[in-house]
Amino acid sequence: MRVDPSDDALDTLFQPFADGVLSWPEHGGVLFLRARDGVGLRQRPRPGLVCEQDYKPALDALHRGGLDTIELESADPEQAASKRYPLVLVLPPRQRDEARALFAQAIAHTAPGGRVVACLRNDEGARSGEDDLARIAGKVASLSKRKCRVFWTPPLDGAPDPQLARQWAALDAPREILGGRFRSRPGLFAWDRVDPASALLAEHLPADLAGRAADLGAGYGYLSAELLARCPRITALDLYEAQGRAVQLARINMQRIQSAVPMEFFWHDVTAGLSKRYDVIVSNPPFHAQGREERPDIGRRFIAVAAEALNPGGRLWLVANRHLPYEVVLDERFGQVRTVAQQGGFKVVEAIKARGRA
Repeated sequence: MRVDPSDDALDTLFQPFADGVLSWPEHGGVLFLRARDGVGLRQRPRPGLVCEQDYKPALDALHRGGLDTIELESADPEQAASKRYPLVLVLPPRQRDEARALFAQAIAHTAPGGRVVACLRNDEGARSGEDDLARIAGKVASLSKRKCRVFWTPPLDGAPDPQLARQWAALDAPREILGGRFRSRPGLFAWDRVDPASALLAEHLPADLAGRAADLGAGYGYLSAELLARCPRITALDLYEAQGRAVQLARINMQRIQSAVPMEFFWHDVTAGLSKRYDVIVSNPPFHAQGREERPDIGRRFIAVAAEALNPGGRLWLVANRHLPYEVVLDERFGQVRTVAQQGGFKVVEAIKARGRA
């Protein structure tokens, strides 16, 4: 995970403190929900700061930067963590139900007299985010800079509307999808449906795939479930996923499958490499990190890592948007590459590692 010097939302989040509009608490600590490391965080000391992050690459970057991190309890106001903070910072996600649940969580962790401060890019729902925080916390103040909007609550003593807070806290709760075949929750990739790219890849998986397999970027487990259903010679399966919330659900979903194949689940940044070797890898690699910007370098790194982790003769089955420039790295890293299908703007590729390569 790179520390992006142009993380405008992160920089703007701290603007009210730089301008002297808001003060950093001297005591009691500061909680940062969905924290990211970056220049805005490093411009001056941030005493008492503890960070929460569900996305493993961002969490690893926080750890590399020496920042303290925490895992939080339920956001239900009736079951809120005993630790409350005079300041809670939030970088809300794009998915609105997930963001509303995060606002409810932020208020649940705010000490009496404390504030919630949040920031979003204008093109990622800043106006809606400000309106939502005002709905649950009362009138908010705001300022705009760098095509972002930072907004903050008045001093709080709990949620002004506890019933609304409870409703919003439950908005991203896990739930049954696809007729009860899987459990998922808002904020995950294609959270309430089968992603068409993954469906296209599943449709073309050959029954002769065999041996130890891995799913890189497994999400809530759809592609892994299809792999086991379509390929009876798979002998073991590891699921790798960067979002901790998705890993929890993938574990639940795969336990529902009537399969004797041993499985392991890893909350892991695939771009950091894998320590195990495989005969088969399937992947619908991400090409965004935590914003709208396309990051084809992530997908290219997934391919390179897959090549490193495959045994000689091992097979990668990959799906991607047709416009993504993956062909060079595929040709460099694999002995044989073929496009199996192109449909609906997607391409399915099989790549076989040369037998002479370790």
